[in-house]
Amino acid sequence: MSMIGTRVVRREDPALLSDGGTYVADTGPEDAAHLIFVRSTMAHAALLEVDTVEAESAPGVLAVFTADSLGMDARAPGNPMIDQAFVRAPLASGTVRFVGEPIVAIVAQSIEQGVDAAELVVVDYEPLDVVVDVDDAADGDVLLFPEIGTNRCFSLPPNDSPDPTEGCDVVVELVFDNPRLTAAPIEPRAAVAEWRDGRLTQWSSTQFPHRTRDALASAVGVETESVRVITPDVGGGFGAKNGSYVEDLVLAQAAKRLDRPIRWTETRTESMLSLAHARSLRYRLAMGGTADGDIQALRIHMIQDAGAYPLIGAILPFLSLIMASGCYAIPAVKMTAESMVTNTVPIGAYRGAGRPEATLPLERIIDVFAAEIGMDAGELRRKNFHRPADFPVKTPTGADMDSGAYAEAMDRVATAAGHDELRAEQARRIDDPSVPLLGLGWCAYVEIANPMGAGEYGSMRVRPDGSAVVLTGSSAHGQGHDTAFAQIASDQTGIAFDRIEVRHGDTDEVPRGGGTGGSRSLQTGGVAVWNAAGGLVDRAKAVAADVLEASVDDIVLDLEAGAFSVAGTPAVTVSWGDVAARWEGDEQTPFIEETDFQPPAATFPFGVHLSVVEVDRDTGQVTPLRHIACDDAGVIVNPTIVDGQVHGGVSAGMSQALMEVFTYDEDGNPLTANFMDYAMPAASEFPSFERLVMETPTDRNPMGVKGIGESGTIGATPAVQNAVVDALSHLGVTHVDIPVSPQRVWQAINRG
Repeated sequence: MSMIGTRVVRREDPALLSDGGTYVADTGPEDAAHLIFVRSTMAHAALLEVDTVEAESAPGVLAVFTADSLGMDARAPGNPMIDQAFVRAPLASGTVRFVGEPIVAIVAQSIEQGVDAAELVVVDYEPLDVVVDVDDAADGDVLLFPEIGTNRCFSLPPNDSPDPTEGCDVVVELVFDNPRLTAAPIEPRAAVAEWRDGRLTQWSSTQFPHRTRDALASAVGVETESVRVITPDVGGGFGAKNGSYVEDLVLAQAAKRLDRPIRWTETRTESMLSLAHARSLRYRLAMGGTADGDIQALRIHMIQDAGAYPLIGAILPFLSLIMASGCYAIPAVKMTAESMVTNTVPIGAYRGAGRPEATLPLERIIDVFAAEIGMDAGELRRKNFHRPADFPVKTPTGADMDSGAYAEAMDRVATAAGHDELRAEQARRIDDPSVPLLGLGWCAYVEIANPMGAGEYGSMRVRPDGSAVVLTGSSAHGQGHDTAFAQIASDQTGIAFDRIEVRHGDTDEVPRGGGTGGSRSLQTGGVAVWNAAGGLVDRAKAVAADVLEASVDDIVLDLEAGAFSVAGTPAVTVSWGDVAARWEGDEQTPFIEETDFQPPAATFPFGVHLSVVEVDRDTGQVTPLRHIACDDAGVIVNPTIVDGQVHGGVSAGMSQALMEVFTYDEDGNPLTANFMDYAMPAASEFPSFERLVMETPTDRNPMGVKGIGESGTIGATPAVQNAVVDALSHLGVTHVDIPVSPQRVWQAINRG
């Protein structure tokens, strides 16, 4: 029986749900000292003096580092699309630009001693004007880097083409924000650094061990061969743990300077104030078309908040541009974008990274257009979908989409939801003031998975006892790599699933790797394992042919038995263990196949979501009733894992629509810096999500698989927002900002 498509229970879970797994805080030398950061309490200020004298003499303190004493240079953003003038020092030097920026690093024998010493550091600030709004940043009255002369750190190439909506019979416009979020992984960042014989070993909670290795080597001035990164279990990443932060670099340098191991684990508040934030951009958009529902043009301008120091978040409008027209055959699209630095936490990647930012404005403006022409929002979408026969599709914004069946997905959702009955119930409730209002919200999306076209390493080795080891450069942070990759290897080789060990996350053991991000794990890492396993079968057939004294062309592999034989004579077999033992005996090398899979192009998963909500007329409280999702990721390897990925993604997307937002006051002070103030959902606040299975294979890898990790998030947020507006549409309401808090909804109801 094929392992592909089988509901194998995740084998990672027993350890994670019992003894808790092994995380960075559980690893490293037991005698490691502890690093504590003193962070800025001001959003924008000149550092007049940093007095560390008392801290240096405090009990248990081994060293106190400032920017001057640490000996690390300021570093450019790295990504060539960002203005390289926006440099950042690992510890603030001269100026602080956001609350939470590290100024001093204290190394002490214990955490308690480090915290006590941090209280003794005196920082003399000279306050500077603050900018937290992207439009204010664009005005340039307050500059974070006066020597550069602008707050603009990135922009799309100039687009001087005319407004494509000019001349359209119907044009609608909308301005709104995509609010700032924080990834809030259960496990905050943590790292341990140890130097031995001139070589650094750093345990790190990261999605990209090899990228982290390279960044550390560059920062501390050694070759990459002199750095080893070990990533044990990672308690959530969601994009935010996609590389090294300044804290990681400071830790490595401090351990080198003191020649002793040091560990650092951030507190939850530190995580909220220094782990990359997400989203945080403003849209100005317009859609044009005909009164009977032909969408002809889309114009969109994005202003991305980059935070104080530009990271990958600054260039996400580039990915949004590619996906700007979504599932729809829109002939004319004009998108412009710019990114501005502000006195806030830097913006990075978060579940979807650029694709949710493209889908939200498109799906919102489509509903506005539908309301303007009096057409059902679902029918407007259906009328303008790309058809299956159109694929592959090249869009005006540069997306080269492989496959899609958008109308079929919508039909499946509508049928499962009982769409017509829900519309009838909605109409009945409008005239019955004793019951809450009902709203239905559609979202149809397509995303680009593995947008940067990254490849991945994979290998498979068979031991003489017939068991196998799979190595992958795709490092897991909760997605189920161990289970899915073992299924793939078993499916190709016939080696029992429970006899295949999957390992990742150690740059000494895994020679190279692309890491995990952009929904690419299965379609690159999984395919690399598929290819390595297939290559190993071919090599094993040659060994078996020698043993059986037959032509290699006559050797067959019985996947059920996991053994080789000559075609037509299955009684005499050669096992995988026999092959490995013969190989190692003859060659004195492990029986292993290594491969690097380089995909020819990205894949384009898609889906359709329908959210059903109730809205209390008196309080504005929104209660989700149902959420039906059909997310198509091509061929499914493990339906249970896919269900979990979709459920997690949907909960994240709904949470953004309903409650999550990280806010600042006008002076740049964070108002939501812990879980007392930052709203996070519990399972009790959501309905059970209804997932519909659909598989549209891609031809861009031999397995036909696409990505799934970010799909639910992309589809859920617009569906919920549209559902709330739909519930209020009979009152003349055309838009409600997210999160759709009771206050905002109540205000919309009473404005009418």
